[in-house]
Amino acid sequence: MGYESRPSTDQSAPEAGSSSARSTRPASDAATCDLCGLPTPADPLTEPDGDGTFCCRGCLEVSRTLDRADDAPDESAVKSRLDESQDEGGLDDLDGEDAFLAVDGMHCSTCEAFLETTAERTEGVLGATASYATDTIRLVYDPDLISADELPELVSGHGYTASDRAAAGEETGSDDGLAPLLLGGFFGMMVMVWYVLFLYPTYFGYEPVADFGGYAGSFLASNIWVFTSFILFYTGYPILRGAYVSLRAGRPNMDLLVATAALGSYTFSAVATLLGRGHLYFDVTVAIVLVVTAGTRYEQAVKRRATGLLSELTERQVDDARLETGETVPLEAVEPGDRLLVRPGERVPLDGEIASGTAAIDESLVTGESLPVDKAPGDFVRGGTVVTDAPIVLTVGDEAESTLDRLVSLLWSIQSARPGVQRLADKLATVFVPLVVVLAVGAAVVSLATGSSPSDALLLGLTVVIVSCPCALGLATPLAIAAGVQAAAERGVVVATETIFEDAPDVDVVVLDKTGTLTTGTMTVERVHTADAIAPDDLLRRAGTLEALSEHPIATAVADAAPGSATDDDAAGDAVAAFERADRGVTGRVDGEHITVGHPDFLRERGLDIPDALESCVADVREAGHVPVAVGWDGRVRGVIAVGDSPRAELDDALEAVAAGREVVVLTGDEGPAAEGLRELDGVDEVFAGVPPEAKAETVDRLRGRGTVAMVGDGSNDAPALAAADVGIAMGGGTKLATDAADAVIVDDDLEAVAETFTVATRTHRRIRQNLGWAFAYNAVAIPLAVAGLLNPLFAAIAMAASSALVVCNSARSI
Repeated sequence: MGYESRPSTDQSAPEAGSSSARSTRPASDAATCDLCGLPTPADPLTEPDGDGTFCCRGCLEVSRTLDRADDAPDESAVKSRLDESQDEGGLDDLDGEDAFLAVDGMHCSTCEAFLETTAERTEGVLGATASYATDTIRLVYDPDLISADELPELVSGHGYTASDRAAAGEETGSDDGLAPLLLGGFFGMMVMVWYVLFLYPTYFGYEPVADFGGYAGSFLASNIWVFTSFILFYTGYPILRGAYVSLRAGRPNMDLLVATAALGSYTFSAVATLLGRGHLYFDVTVAIVLVVTAGTRYEQAVKRRATGLLSELTERQVDDARLETGETVPLEAVEPGDRLLVRPGERVPLDGEIASGTAAIDESLVTGESLPVDKAPGDFVRGGTVVTDAPIVLTVGDEAESTLDRLVSLLWSIQSARPGVQRLADKLATVFVPLVVVLAVGAAVVSLATGSSPSDALLLGLTVVIVSCPCALGLATPLAIAAGVQAAAERGVVVATETIFEDAPDVDVVVLDKTGTLTTGTMTVERVHTADAIAPDDLLRRAGTLEALSEHPIATAVADAAPGSATDDDAAGDAVAAFERADRGVTGRVDGEHITVGHPDFLRERGLDIPDALESCVADVREAGHVPVAVGWDGRVRGVIAVGDSPRAELDDALEAVAAGREVVVLTGDEGPAAEGLRELDGVDEVFAGVPPEAKAETVDRLRGRGTVAMVGDGSNDAPALAAADVGIAMGGGTKLATDAADAVIVDDDLEAVAETFTVATRTHRRIRQNLGWAFAYNAVAIPLAVAGLLNPLFAAIAMAASSALVVCNSARSI
């Protein structure tokens, strides 16, 4: 049943590989849209006052508006992002196959540089781009020299674990990091007990609880040495790895300074043990490693608890296909030209052309358009769309690919190319770490030159490093972020990437998808208009009983709204006689009366008159952006049912909150009345209608000329735009691809939580600044004291611990 489904002729140009595109020009000569890159039709749309060709009206309007208003560049979103992160001009220019891997273990930009250089040293890997913000690395490789199965092993090692990006989302790496912390804490307590009982008293001139001299003292020191070694090299391995990575990448980070302090005190104490000295600073190593590891572990635990709030979301990609003969085969076995059978309710596996059958196709997943589209033999069908009401036979296109798969590839390209936003502490580390090392070495040299012993000079330099050890700096950001993640989770928001706390407070433009974001995403009955004194419930009951036998989304909406009507096939079959299904409606006998339901033209063709009052209602329904479903019997139309994708109940309040100090733009694949009504909403500054999915990311990228951009969406068609935006927010009721692309996910599918996301991010950002401010104030006082020789390593460690405790207490406050 077509009803008022959008006709396929209203769609944008066919995708590359469709027969329609091939009939207009050879593929090699095909022109492409200057906004989204899709092939243009034989008569492409052009700008009357400028250069450029476009595949559809939506792309033309977006380009015209943004180019005029912002003088934005013409480069595509993906290429511009790659240009920013790769000096050689990006990976798209390389002639090879793409692979996208998930990498566990990245936590700063030095990890990105290390993994990229490691991968590119391998023969067969042409280029690499990593992003720690999304735990993704993109590799371009030569399949003749290296296979895709070998790629994860190339990137794995040195504490990093790579895996196929598509399968990584199914893994939950739960408590892998807990054992090192627990064992480290156990040995740390043993070390500290011995220090309290036997070593600390001697430092202050007191006798220890027991006299451990000679062999006993050596045995005690050796045990402390062994336990500290375990803590440093097992529990502290991630810190040492981070330091090694920063050295290899040539970019000092906080891990390097932490490792320097821990290794320095450890080495000094080890040498002192061998020489029989009494002052050992293994406790400093233990404190440094355990404090930093515990802070990182706390951050990860909070993130896991928050992420666990997400319900299981449906995977939308198709893994197999059904041949016309009925045989099911893996998707990779399908060849161009194969004929596939797609039944009602199933997802179209690959792009192609309908060979036989007529059906309404739900394209909302890949285009964002809320109304199903009528498709007939010869029409192009996108892979990833859903056949709603009748089976079709599809001829696979030349490329044997899916529009949805192309969206997945575009999403991962954007994610891997997206430059990781460094934490402020890591940015400052590039200056702070070398400065501290220079000060420590300088202080030691001056002390030695003024007559101090080599041991005392070395101890002075070690004190400078220890007192400046950035435990407070290292904890300032992760603990504040962990508190922010927890606060967001309590408000029904799952934070997927911590960079949201840096970007969200500065958002200038909020881009909202229409279907599923501003609306419920489900077809429902909005209003019932009747004539001849017919009760609305009576009209709905008759129509619903008949529509229960149809699988069309509009028919389902009518059947669900009907009071007391049969809603399953068996019950409806008992209530309906002489049921017939046609292209744009259904007929049958209900309670002895011959009922006709469907498109108003469908009823006219069958000789049913439409009263003038109901004709006016039909026009009003269409003007409101809804679908008119006419219902009639006894030669006359008795009523019109308005069916549409209704706005969310909280829409007005949500828009008011989001629009506070920000520009609000609505982006939709719909056109006509369905989009026009959005321009009247309070708080909406601009609406771009008829925008194809491939152009959404580019539209968002051009809007970035106006400032920092946040994108809110729910469908797979929104995923590239969510990834391209500075801040991506996905509705929890959306697809897995959308939630994968987002920086935050609204679990309860409540639009009002979008404004809450901005509020939490702003407060968390302020907390990070407070923590960093205290950490640097501490260093500004403590480092000069250490250089002047007024502190020893023990007091330096105590001061370091006190500064860390203050940061922890500040982070623990409610946000």
